[in-house]
Amino acid sequence: MKILIISHMYPSIFNKAGGIFVHQQVKELQKQGYEVIVISPVPLASFPIKYLSKKWKRYSKIPKKVVLDGIEIYYPRYLTFPKSLFFASSGKRTYIGVKKTVNEIYKNFKFDLIHSHVALPDGYAGMLLAKKYKKNLIVTIHGQDFQQTIYKNKKCKKYIEKIINFSKKTILVSEKLKNIGINKLNTNPEKLIVIPNGVNADDIYKKKSTPLRQYKGGEIILSVSNLTETKGIDLNLRAIAKSKEKYPNIYYLIIGDGKERKNLEKLVKELKVKNYVKFLGQTPYNKVMEYISICDIFSLPSWNEAFGVVYIEAMAHAKPVIACRGEGIDGIIKDKETGILGKPKDVNSLVGALDFLLSNPKKAKEIGERARKLVLKNFTWTRSVQRIIKIYKKN
Repeated sequence: MKILIISHMYPSIFNKAGGIFVHQQVKELQKQGYEVIVISPVPLASFPIKYLSKKWKRYSKIPKKVVLDGIEIYYPRYLTFPKSLFFASSGKRTYIGVKKTVNEIYKNFKFDLIHSHVALPDGYAGMLLAKKYKKNLIVTIHGQDFQQTIYKNKKCKKYIEKIINFSKKTILVSEKLKNIGINKLNTNPEKLIVIPNGVNADDIYKKKSTPLRQYKGGEIILSVSNLTETKGIDLNLRAIAKSKEKYPNIYYLIIGDGKERKNLEKLVKELKVKNYVKFLGQTPYNKVMEYISICDIFSLPSWNEAFGVVYIEAMAHAKPVIACRGEGIDGIIKDKETGILGKPKDVNSLVGALDFLLSNPKKAKEIGERARKLVLKNFTWTRSVQRIIKIYKKN
């Protein structure tokens, strides 16, 4: 079977870690015998737009096509606007941007099915392509569609409902998202199926020695995320400030970048925790795995999380994970069994979670080991893609 993947979230020279979980899924599809080509639309950044900022200049440098891990990836351009203006029409603009590339691909790669990752804009473009080529469409909702886009305006919500109702199946990465789909949208619940994302067991860092040993000697807390408000990095910083007297060797490493970085750096100064915190910025995926391997606790108190692959990546490394109750990872993490679930936006709850793990290293290790066994048994890409393939075959 030949699959056309459409995903604007995909690794590129703009962001080598962006959409890495989609690429991992695609690699596993290929490993299990499926032929796959990826269309990853990127914003049009021609003259003079490419000179507006460094971001737009970087968009302009993305090549039209690359081969990554044996997978052909095309990067056609589509018209977009800063700050997600006119987002409801983004699907139509994406279709206009990709249709010529897809037409060329179809001459030699007569795909059997289209799989779009996110509804807007990729799913809408996928819907129009599916109609044109008379193919079935599968859509995966990773979070933003249900947690942000449906609240932008009525048109955005209507388009997402239309895409889901057109699709043969819509995959949701967590029960949290399925509940939103059932309760907030006018869609057929039978279209919705939960298949969590996974981890690749080969990506678990197994080397005994690491050049990151300079961070050893204390208790290392780690987070990996985009630096946006909802990720709760500020809560981690405040918890570090409240915990440093009891645990003077505590050290917090922050991997990721984003619009909140300057505010977080300012907060570090205000809390006087500069000696306890290090911003590492965007980091290559293999190096992220190395950092996870050396941390003592992974803490990401995100209070608007659809799933969070990085949680199960940390769990696969046998690390005790701190997350928020009621988010996408809740249910996979069971409090004090396979991780710690705290109250959202609650610094004291976070301080208590850190204190429990740091003062009970034996229990922390046991939690991490149970988490590792759970993830490697139930949440690998092999398992996830096997379930996706069943959907492909039925449709």
